[in-house]
Amino acid sequence: MATNRGVAYIKPGEVAIQSIPYPKLRMPKSETDPFGGKDAPHGVILKIVTTNICGSDQHMVRGRTTAPQGLILGHEITGQIIEKGSDVEMVDIGDICTVPFNIACGRCRNCREGLTGICLTVNPARPGAAYGYVDMGGWVGGQAEYVMVPYADFNLIKFPNKERAMAKIKDLTLLSDIFPTGFHGCVQAGVKPGSTVYIAGAGPVGLAAAAGAQLLGAAVVIVGDMIPERLAQARSFGCETIDVSKVPDLGAAIEQILGEPVVDCAVDCVGFEARGHGGDAGVERPATVLNALQEIARAGGSIGIPGLYVTGDPGGVDANAKIGALSLRIGLGWAKSCSFHTGQCPVLRYNRNLMNAILYEKVFPAKAVNATIISLDDAPQGYKDFDKGAAKKFIIDPHGMTK
Repeated sequence: MATNRGVAYIKPGEVAIQSIPYPKLRMPKSETDPFGGKDAPHGVILKIVTTNICGSDQHMVRGRTTAPQGLILGHEITGQIIEKGSDVEMVDIGDICTVPFNIACGRCRNCREGLTGICLTVNPARPGAAYGYVDMGGWVGGQAEYVMVPYADFNLIKFPNKERAMAKIKDLTLLSDIFPTGFHGCVQAGVKPGSTVYIAGAGPVGLAAAAGAQLLGAAVVIVGDMIPERLAQARSFGCETIDVSKVPDLGAAIEQILGEPVVDCAVDCVGFEARGHGGDAGVERPATVLNALQEIARAGGSIGIPGLYVTGDPGGVDANAKIGALSLRIGLGWAKSCSFHTGQCPVLRYNRNLMNAILYEKVFPAKAVNATIISLDDAPQGYKDFDKGAAKKFIIDPHGMTK
């Protein structure tokens, strides 16, 4: 009988490797979904090639969401098809594919409009679904040995050459989430050739966004963070950096770099666990980044917000923060005619073109994020190291398939 193992959320601060059911071509069961558990002839079973630890996973593991105990984590998936349903026509057994973290049916109104991050059918609780994530439809995560992917013809992007793909797997594994997510934040912020860009956060998404801004032709990319190792990582591929723990006035720090205290484009890659700047460094201030970006974006500028904000945060600093109600200076944004863009990245909008940019060596996201391969058994330590601020993107290789 086939076996499977996965990374399970146990309690705040703890994950563990557990034996889990081998996947079947069935939709997940849910008490709120009368159609749950039905057959999924449109799906495939993947043998996981690589699956990544994401900052969004870390929010759950810290206990900052309502994630249930036992949730199998992992929404960044690259895999090889080992079984497919009778309705699957465009991909085949043996194909190696990238899996968008958004689960989308490809049939509803939003999917037809390209809004795959808010598919209307795959989550009974709200628009949008993801593998292994709280309130995202009950889908089993991909930090495992095997996983089921539904609507495979729509969701999967097949790598055109297996050998070439495996040679660049540390780059290509980032297509499932952080590279398109960071790139999407830059597109939302209006990055274009010659732009000056400020990116808040030098975690993996922020570093991927910085690489995306360079791909889009930005003249100057400035990355702000509080962890010296992460700032050094940003500098390693040509970014300017600001240690926001040491600067009470972000605009003044930007002026030292650009000669003016504003940028054309701003991107929030931090999210709801933001910390204060300067004298407030280390103190949680969930609206700090959103308000700071309004101050340093030029009048008429756009702010991309791929950083995660949640509707339920048990560890919020006050009653409002616990329900995602933050003290946002919307008046400042209104006065400056700023525009705000947030929500899940619709990965399918970007990942084929970004795949080609990787394969033809126009961008090197694995270098930008310091992609580091670990085994499935090393995942709990990877979570601990990531939580301490390691300047790495941890990539789990459950079957030893990477070089």
